[in-house]
Amino acid sequence: MKHWQTLFFGTAWLAGGLFLAGCNKPAPGGAGGGDIIKVGEFASLTGSEATFGQSSHEGTALAIDDLNAAGGVLGKQFQLLTEDDQSQAGQPATVVRKLISSDGVVAILGEVASSRSMEAAPICQENKIPMISPSSTNPKVTETGDYIFRVCFIDPFQGTVMANFARKTLKLQNVAVLTDMKSDYSLGLAKFFKESFASSGGKIVVEQNYSGGDKDFNAQLTSIKAANPDGIFIPGYYTEVGLIALQAKQLGITVPIFGGDGWESSALVTIGGVALEGDYYSTHFSPEDTSPAVQDFVKKFHARFNETPDAMAALGYDSAMILADAMKRAGSTDGAKVRDALAATKDFPGVTGKITIDANRNASKPAVILEIKNGAFKYVETIAP
Repeated sequence: MKHWQTLFFGTAWLAGGLFLAGCNKPAPGGAGGGDIIKVGEFASLTGSEATFGQSSHEGTALAIDDLNAAGGVLGKQFQLLTEDDQSQAGQPATVVRKLISSDGVVAILGEVASSRSMEAAPICQENKIPMISPSSTNPKVTETGDYIFRVCFIDPFQGTVMANFARKTLKLQNVAVLTDMKSDYSLGLAKFFKESFASSGGKIVVEQNYSGGDKDFNAQLTSIKAANPDGIFIPGYYTEVGLIALQAKQLGITVPIFGGDGWESSALVTIGGVALEGDYYSTHFSPEDTSPAVQDFVKKFHARFNETPDAMAALGYDSAMILADAMKRAGSTDGAKVRDALAATKDFPGVTGKITIDANRNASKPAVILEIKNGAFKYVETIAP
């Protein structure tokens, strides 16, 4: 059983799939009192990308508990109301409308997947409720409007990072690209990677597509093998990447496979096993970072959940912390005032690095490259914007 299940099934499961995180129960005075700050979260706690939402939620819940233990903000305690969107299109809009209209939250945290963030963002914008995505990297997310923010880098940067890594570190010249046509994240990251790789003198020798949820990739991989690339870029999610790696090795494909932060899940290695050895991906955080802030976070997270945090957990933590910091600087939980404070964020000391929000409400920060080695994710290098 995953740790979030132990946490929530042992405390409260309310009608409509609402979770109350750990100790973040309403302070005396009830939901209508003036002594709590209601913050909504929507995440993929179940479904095809469940590890994304579970990790992100665990980081967010830890941040809320840390904030409340330190006295909260503006003399008030936080109440985190978390909804499961089940990794399904259509659910983000439903649960975010509920959080805003029925539960009366003053801000929204979520989601990891870009497609689901893009579904919820217009609702937050229309209601003038600040929304912070921990890790949706498609540029279109924050283009929705001035109430929509993120604490992660975006795909034009991530695509460039991986193109430069492929050319300079892996010394690749001819690359295949395998894209999930159902994912805004995958389509965007593929586009930016291809543009940057070509501009640096590399060549895309073959492009193939699949749809999220597919299990058989032999046709695409056979075509890729015939093109004889010296590397394969897969800007997809761990659910399919692990299977693709397995089937590639079965076809005798031995060139490096590499991708983006959609690979970030312990389930990746569970699915792909040794077929992923020596492959690489870009992400936002490494628990091997020796900085005191990171090691303190890793220690607290492990004590709470008995596991090592991944990038999604760290970004979930940062999303809640940066919201609280904005409320403190705004001196208010009013949507417009919090929005303005979020937009003015500069050099916030997050566990994923210093966060500065740019004019487009995106975070300017470094990327980390990890290698899959002996079944673990090992730090390779950090690349600054």
